Amino acid sequence: MADLFEIWTFIAQDNPTAADRVEEAVYRACNFLAHSPLVGRMRKDLTPLPVRFWVVQPYLNYIIVYNPEKEPLQIIRILHSARDLRSVLP
Repeated sequence: MADLFEIWTFIAQDNPTAADRVEEAVYRACNFLAHSPLVGRMRKDLTPLPVRFWVVQPYLNYIIVYNPEKEPLQIIRILHSARDLRSVLP
């Protein structure tokens, strides 16, 4: 989970407590997706891969990209929504 480490490190520079909260929210979201893998949205405009996108609550700037067809659930990327998603997705 290099993406999560990068996110945590960036936020922690200013506020380690906030970084911990975001990290916990990402883990909760991943756990939720593992139990409900089809809840995310497909984005054919961003990638032809059979992946889905889920916005981390309550941190709406963070998106989990995952493959619901894999067992166990495969997290592809965890990204900030301001990034050029097309350029960073496989």
